[in-house]
Amino acid sequence: MADRDRGHYGERVAGAIATKPGSAALPLPGILPRVVDLTGKPVGVNEGGYLTVTHPWPGMMRTVFGDPERFRRSYWEHIPPQGNQYFYFAGDGARQDEDGYLWVMGRVDDVINAAGHRLGTMEIESALVSHPAVAEAAVVGKPDPLKGEEICAFVILAEGQTPSEALGQELKNHVGQEIGAIAGRGKFGLRRPCPKPAPAKLSGGCCGPWRLAATSAAICLP
Repeated sequence: MADRDRGHYGERVAGAIATKPGSAALPLPGILPRVVDLTGKPVGVNEGGYLTVTHPWPGMMRTVFGDPERFRRSYWEHIPPQGNQYFYFAGDGARQDEDGYLWVMGRVDDVINAAGHRLGTMEIESALVSHPAVAEAAVVGKPDPLKGEEICAFVILAEGQTPSEALGQELKNHVGQEIGAIAGRGKFGLRRPCPKPAPAKLSGGCCGPWRLAATSAAICLP
């Protein structure tokens, strides 16, 4: 969804509103997004969930060519309707902060198969950013000959936080408590905030160059 939906859902025109690096900003007029759980219930502030739109908007797609039933089933009924309230869902996870800004977290169908456990990258990222020491997080799967895949988490710390073994272990314990013990295992790379362009967002696809090796800026926990 990243660039596509940030263009439709969020207003990031320079000078129009205050922007936040990595955020899709505030919804455009006429777009009514809501971050919900799988039952359609709104989640709390800064809690990860499913990014939906509660009403049609000008310019939205109207159907899948030749298969209107698939359009209704895939986009309007993945999140079960609540009475007459339907939720348009394109397959992406997000959170909404205390100022109403949307933060797209990635595709909810990105799954890591770790030792027979299927874990969504979005739910691990959501657990990480719910910790006050974390500003951003991206999670990817690394091939492992024994477990199939290993969890690799890339964490940008909040201002004033310093990478350390103790903080890394605290984050592992936090993820384990939020999701389950298996999710707290793997490699967690921590680093201080780093400069990037205003619209840039940490995501699993851009973490390749970031080697999980201990440096002065990062701590790697096996």
